Amino acid sequence: HTANLYPTLLLNAGGRRTIGWARSGRPGYSYQEVRKALVTSYVRIACCVRSAAWSGALQTPLVGAFAGAVGPDTGMIMKVHTSNYVVEGFTAEVPEPELAKLCRDNNIPFAIDLGSGTLTDLAQFGLPHEPTPMEAMKLGADVVTFSGDKLLGGPQAGIIVGTKEYIARIKKNPMKRALRCDKMTIAALSAVLRLYADPDRLVDRVPTLRLLARPVDTIRGVAERVGPALAAAVDGFGSVTDTACESQIGSGALPTRRIPSAGLAITPNAKSGTALNTLADAFRALPVPVIGRIQDDTFILDLRCLEDEDGFTAQLPALDLSR
Repeated sequence: HTANLYPTLLLNAGGRRTIGWARSGRPGYSYQEVRKALVTSYVRIACCVRSAAWSGALQTPLVGAFAGAVGPDTGMIMKVHTSNYVVEGFTAEVPEPELAKLCRDNNIPFAIDLGSGTLTDLAQFGLPHEPTPMEAMKLGADVVTFSGDKLLGGPQAGIIVGTKEYIARIKKNPMKRALRCDKMTIAALSAVLRLYADPDRLVDRVPTLRLLARPVDTIRGVAERVGPALAAAVDGFGSVTDTACESQIGSGALPTRRIPSAGLAITPNAKSGTALNTLADAFRALPVPVIGRIQDDTFILDLRCLEDEDGFTAQLPALDLSR
């Protein structure tokens, strides 16, 4: 998203061209990754971590490594949330307050990219906690970027918040005009953001949060109601049983986190991978495509996101398993 590009505009305003990148749980952000993400060819990116302390056979990033990389041309230090992957094991990352202090001492801005981003504490809905922009600001960030879609629940867009000084500098840069959102995106995003003004009704009104926070008992009820129609649709091809399953949150910021769910499992009479693939193809070919997953010799439909039960069952007669 373009929000991740906006902090580079600060460099043009200040005449500095080097950014320090800190990827959470990694020593640094590769030059190839940065170059691919940037459309501003005149901005030179330098990986911040030139040295790191070693613990056994693993690199452990320390604030001193960043301090050693800061020079007269350093325009910013940016910490980037891991997206679509998780680093586990003997890993470490530099705390945000330490990076913020380093930036203040050198009179350069400190930026944090939160990835998916959320404006509310997901823990209150029984979901894993993700840092919010306000939390990032309290940790010392001058600029915070995050997505307008994904966990926030709005249209695809990039959002940037920050101190008055740096927001003003970004707004003055000519490239801001080239990277700004169109009016339709702004209108849709504004409508979603207004929903956050009423936190008590947030889950009911934002589909992303409503589905993520959906109770398992409610999902089991869906399985009980649509199960008979599904069994009739696959009669002669396989059997249908209720099953406990897990929904994978994904969304970049939570790539491996799973939450308990419920669904229906179809076990083909023919014990072959071909039968399972036939099921998957047939459901995708319905007027409104249905996406399931093949697991343990069954075809599983996780019903967490099924709200239109009548629409789902109404199209099951069109299921073609003759291929």
